[in-house]
Amino acid sequence: MAQRISFEERVRIEEMRAAGLSVEETARRPAEGPGSARCEDSRDDDRKRQMTVAEALATARRARGITQEELSHRVSVTQASLSRYESGLREPDTSTLGVLARELELTPDLLQSAGRMQGALVVDAHMRRRRTAKATVWRRLEAQLNLYRLHARRCLDHVELETSARIPSFDPFDVPPEDAARLMRMQWRIPAGPVRHLVSWMESAGCLIIDEPFGTPRVDGLSQWVDDSPVILLNADAPTDRRRLTLAYELGHLCLHHVDVTEDVEGDATTFAAEFLMPAETIRPQLRNLNLGKLHDLKRYWGVSMQALIERAYTLGTLGMRERTNLYKGFSARGWRVQEPLSDQLPPEIPSLLTQISQSFLDRGLTRNEIAVLAGIEPTAQDNPFLPRASTLRAL
Repeated sequence: MAQRISFEERVRIEEMRAAGLSVEETARRPAEGPGSARCEDSRDDDRKRQMTVAEALATARRARGITQEELSHRVSVTQASLSRYESGLREPDTSTLGVLARELELTPDLLQSAGRMQGALVVDAHMRRRRTAKATVWRRLEAQLNLYRLHARRCLDHVELETSARIPSFDPFDVPPEDAARLMRMQWRIPAGPVRHLVSWMESAGCLIIDEPFGTPRVDGLSQWVDDSPVILLNADAPTDRRRLTLAYELGHLCLHHVDVTEDVEGDATTFAAEFLMPAETIRPQLRNLNLGKLHDLKRYWGVSMQALIERAYTLGTLGMRERTNLYKGFSARGWRVQEPLSDQLPPEIPSLLTQISQSFLDRGLTRNEIAVLAGIEPTAQDNPFLPRASTLRAL
C-alpha cells in the first residue's frame, strides 16, 4: 500500500538531508529550551537572511547555466568568496550584492527577499522529463522555474487575477487519477470529446504558463505552485501534441500532489493526463481496429500524438500486445518514433495570461523598466517573459 507523505514531512526530510542528517539522527537531537532559543534569536535571524541570499544566488547562477568559476571571474570576486556566499557562510556587502545581481540580470532586493528555494523533484514542484535528460540541464531548468516563481509572486502582489475556474485539490489516496480527471472536466464544464484550446482552459483557472526553448527535447515541462496560482514552464520547441500532453500531465500533478504525494506521482500524472485528454467513455469505441491511417485521423481529432493513442488503446484493452508491437514497428520503419507527422497541422497552444498581466501594468502608466523592476528583473535583461513583447510595427 502506498505510504502517505505530507508536504511538511517532505520539506522536513529534505532539510535534514541537506544538513547531512538522517531521519533517525534528527529524531535523536535534543530540543532547545526556551532560554537558549531566546539567546539565539538574533543569530538565527542573521542566519536565515544569509541563507535567503545564499540560496537565491546559487539558484540564479544555475538558472543562467554558469559555474561558480565563471561568475566569480565576471564580477571580479574570488571563487572562494562566491562559494561562501552561496553556502551561507558569509553575506556579500551591498556593493558586491549589486554587482552580482546585475550580472545575474536580477534586482538586489529580489535576492534579499527570495525566501527558500523549492526543488522541482523534492517538494511541491514537478517535472516531465525523459530518463536520458542530463542532470545539468534539468537542474538549470528547475532553477529557472524557481526564479520565475519569485518573479510571478512579485507581480501577483500587484494584480488581482479574475478567474472563471480554479484548480481543485484532490487527495491522491482517496481519489484515483482517472476520477480526478473526470471531476476536473466536470467542474470546468469541458464538453465531451477532445479538449480544445487547453491553454485557455488552464489560464482561465489562473495558471501562468511560460513558453521558452529548453535547448533539449528531453525535458518537456515543469510546474510549481505560487500561493494560489501555479507556474508552468513549457518547452517551446516541443510539437503541439506533446505540449498538450505535458500540460495535462502537469495539471495532474497540480491537482493531485499539492499537499500529499504518493509513491508513484509520475504514474498518477500520466494516468490523469490520459483520461483528461482522452476520456475512456468517449474514445474507447474509436480505438478499435487501429491502423496507421486511422491513427492519423484520430490525432487530428483529439490533438494528441499517435503514440499516446496507441498507449491509450492498449491500456483500455482495445489493442493487444502483438498489434501494439506491430504498430510501433511501422513507426520505427518510417522514423515516426522520433518525429511524428501532422504535429505541425494541429492548432497551436499559445499562452497569453502573462502578457495580459504585463499589459495591465502598462495600462496603469508603468514603463517597461518599472515593470521589470517590479518583477525583480534587471531592466537591461534581454529575455524577460514578464514584459509584453515590444511591437515591431513602424508608422509610415
